[in-house]
Amino acid sequence: MLILNRRPRRNRVSAGVRDMVAEHSLSVNDFIFPMFVQEGKDIKVEISSMPGIYRFSLDQLLVEIEDVVAHGIKSICLFPNYPESKKDAVGSESYKEGTLYLNALSEIKNKFPELVVMTDVALDPYSSDGHDGIVKDGNILNDESVEVLVKMSVAQAKAGADIIGPSDMMDGRVGAIRQALDAEGFTHTSIMSYTVKYASAFYGPFRDALESAPKFGDKKTYQMNPANVKEAILEAELDFEEGADMLMVKPAFSYLDVIKTLKENFPLPITAYNVSGEYAMIKAAAQNGWIDGDKAMMEMLISMKRAGADIILTYFAKDAARLLS
Repeated sequence: MLILNRRPRRNRVSAGVRDMVAEHSLSVNDFIFPMFVQEGKDIKVEISSMPGIYRFSLDQLLVEIEDVVAHGIKSICLFPNYPESKKDAVGSESYKEGTLYLNALSEIKNKFPELVVMTDVALDPYSSDGHDGIVKDGNILNDESVEVLVKMSVAQAKAGADIIGPSDMMDGRVGAIRQALDAEGFTHTSIMSYTVKYASAFYGPFRDALESAPKFGDKKTYQMNPANVKEAILEAELDFEEGADMLMVKPAFSYLDVIKTLKENFPLPITAYNVSGEYAMIKAAAQNGWIDGDKAMMEMLISMKRAGADIILTYFAKDAARLLS
């Protein structure tokens, strides 16, 4: 028999021991659940590329949120789907009084005051060009776009948003939004910046959900190159100095090293956005019987916690909450 002083397997001998010595754990408190709202009434439409995820009219969204809250989920991030008839070159619908998205935020906060509601700040849902900023002669205009993003952010705060989520990757937008929110008296409204948002192939199903794919070109002049991590530190330093309260890495699973890098270098909560393509891959493989979907889901989510994520924005939130309850 081997004479071994150290046998690591003793700490794996049973489920009880394994749980006791686990270095990281998942909680429903970690999750933000992305949800989609569209115009109309009595509408619940499944997104074909995201099985189990739906677009809702506001009346049905409020019903669904009741179920979300019943699962113990304490935060959602709301995204709007607008018809082409409401879109223009400067995204003016984004801050218009009485628009669908702002009404939805108000209704949600009125009915669920304890729910933490995060918003999306970018022009693509409202832009006839499908880009996150204003387009001129094929170029994305940074400073002019920031002016619209500021108006959008203030309007969302007035509607009751708890967390503003600028997802556009325009330079300087966090500082401009923070200054405007404070000037309007919204010093309590947080900014969760999409600090490190890569030009990724994993966003396809999300663009199906919003019907907001760019009408030309790509987003590589403002979203980051997947090859870069030092640049992520620069982006995080800027957002930190400009007043962001939380820093996000998007996508998550292919960028665990970036999550870890931000966690080790910045004293702010780090969010991982477990994006639509990551969700769709697991769902598709599970539907084909190639993997155990629940186990793969939980393994993916715990990898984000292990990398350093404090918060996980994930379409798996309800499924994971069910297993964690």
